[in-house]
Formats: sequence, structure tokens, C-alpha cells
Amino acid sequence: MASMNGKRAMSLFETFEKQGIDAAQMPGVLVHSHGPFAWGKNAEDAVHNAIVLEEVAYMGIFCRQLAPQLPDMQQSLLDKHYLRKHGAKAYYGQ
Repeated sequence: MASMNGKRAMSLFETFEKQGIDAAQMPGVLVHSHGPFAWGKNAEDAVHNAIVLEEVAYMGIFCRQLAPQLPDMQQSLLDKHYLRKHGAKAYYGQ
């Protein structure tokens, strides 16, 4: 994994471990009052993941600005889209 701010990075990965999150399957995160962290197999992969994270964040904030009353996405829908690619019975992106 690409190098990050050591102490903060370890805290992120410890949190992931406690919550059963595979850091390789979620290669970026927005940290409240801090900003984005992204990582990857190498520097190029980490930069790609950082760009994707930033674009998704922009889309999210623009959606909230256009329609602030929109509810959060249902967990079942998030799980469906994640598990179809990363779950035990993955069938997408193979």
C-alpha cells in the first residue's frame, strides 16, 4: 500500500479491521474534519483511487444541493451493488 500519514493511517486500518472491512475492497475513505485518504497496490493505483473518491464525493454533494430532501440510499441497495461484485457469489465484473 502507498505510504500515508502513519498514525492516522493506522487508526483507519484499525477501524476497518474492527468493523470487518477489507481495505483492499474499499481503497479510499473521507475522514470527517480531515479529508480524503486513498491507497492502492502502487502509487498509480492509489492516485486512481483518490480521483475516483473525489469524483464520487462531488457527485454526492451536488445531489444533496439539488435535492436536500433525498434520503440516504437504503443499506439493502448498497449491499446489492457491492456484493454482486465483491460477495461470495459475485457475478459482475469478472
